[in-house]
Amino acid sequence: MQQKITDFLTQKKIAVVGVSRNDRGFGRRVLENLKRRAYDVYGVNSFAEEGDELYPSLKDLPTNVDGVVCVVPPEQTESVVRECLELGIPRVWLQPGAESDTAVRFCEEHGIHAIHDTCIMLSST
Repeated sequence: MQQKITDFLTQKKIAVVGVSRNDRGFGRRVLENLKRRAYDVYGVNSFAEEGDELYPSLKDLPTNVDGVVCVVPPEQTESVVRECLELGIPRVWLQPGAESDTAVRFCEEHGIHAIHDTCIMLSST
């Protein structure tokens, strides 16, 4: 797992799925933390509206990303990892509370490097 964490954290372009439209949610805290750590980071919220500085899906991002941090309920994470496969995104960080056995198994079966059972906010390069 440590090699997957190191690999993920050496990437430059990261999307965070589950960023709230206000400043209070945990996804927003993850996004801001990654920005402070000099990542090129994009927030995703399925309810994003024009002017939110968020994107409604990974497909709507203005560029390809190297990895995705999931901060959504497990059933939504399962959809996110399928979208990652479709878009060729090879790395996913499943934040505690976002992971599911189904999502982890999907990643393993499809060659997506999945990190789970650890918080990205507690990891550093």
